[in-house]
Amino acid sequence: MREARTLLSWGIALFLAAMLIWIAVDTLAPPTGAKNHLFPLFAETSGIAYFEPSGRLAFGVLQVLIALLVFVPVTRRLGAILGVLLLAVLAALVGQLMMLQVQIPVDAVGEGGAVTTAMSDPGALFYLVVGLLVAALALIFIHPGRDEGGGKPYYAR
Repeated sequence: MREARTLLSWGIALFLAAMLIWIAVDTLAPPTGAKNHLFPLFAETSGIAYFEPSGRLAFGVLQVLIALLVFVPVTRRLGAILGVLLLAVLAALVGQLMMLQVQIPVDAVGEGGAVTTAMSDPGALFYLVVGLLVAALALIFIHPGRDEGGGKPYYAR
């Protein structure tokens, strides 16, 4: 049973870390010619100017930090807890855009580096964030943690 939990913990952790890094790269350094429209949209709809660029950079750095914490078994549960907090805030912000029925501009980089911008429903982004939130919650409870026997972590045996 412990081996299954360890294997499942690794699978969820790798998925969560990869997704957080992927989102952080798009947040911190979008492809050439493209830009991140989400945080300026948060700033515009909320009236809080700190969302762009300060909020965008803070979210990106926190995503990278959480991905690193989730990847290391010793800090996996702490990273998952921080991930739940960050993703809950992001889900609330995107949910607010959904309630306001605001369309999100999305840049797509095509052949030859041509950037096209299309308007998208925030529902897909909301479901992505909620899916990552569920993965982080599952990781909190699935990660086996320390061995009950000698107090040693399961990987130090």
